[in-house]
Amino acid sequence: MFTVIAADISGRHRIDAGYYMVCAAVSLEITPTSIERVNEINTDAFLFNKPPELPDIVKIIETTASKIKKKGPLIIERGDLFNLDENLSKVMFSQEIRYQESIGERKAIELAHHVSLSTRNLLLRETGMNITIFDENDEEGGEESDEEDREEDNEESGEEDNEENGEESGEEDNEESGEEGSEKEGEE
Repeated sequence: MFTVIAADISGRHRIDAGYYMVCAAVSLEITPTSIERVNEINTDAFLFNKPPELPDIVKIIETTASKIKKKGPLIIERGDLFNLDENLSKVMFSQEIRYQESIGERKAIELAHHVSLSTRNLLLRETGMNITIFDENDEEGGEESDEEDREEDNEESGEEDNEENGEESGEEDNEESGEEGSEKEGEE
């Protein structure tokens, strides 16, 4: 069993207020295949006006992890550092880091991800921040209302109102079911 600090950042996409990110650092005792004990958790929130760059991400992770008392190597997902080679990313940090390799390290990263995502969602809800997500290619920003978002969610989950959508709803069901849709098209 050994101690590691798993770190994860949630919120690297633009919302109305900018880039509102939460980093979680979790000190854990792990084995090669499992988590044995959580020692400590620290979360910090950050708001940027522009997309975060690699030095910003490094600073966010280091700031959050530095508040953990029980030290160990910092375990990070390769994607959090823009898929940079591990040897190049090591020189950017003041403490030992590595990308996850074992199942235990992967589970530690997953735990840190759940902490960062849940904390971010809670903070957004509690602060009442507008969470309209912008498309990175859209300079003016996304102007979708909450009602439009709910309609899109309903369409994706198949919870459409059959009275409003009529036959369209049935056609979508046939397309998703594969062969049945093809047979019915052939009968017409």
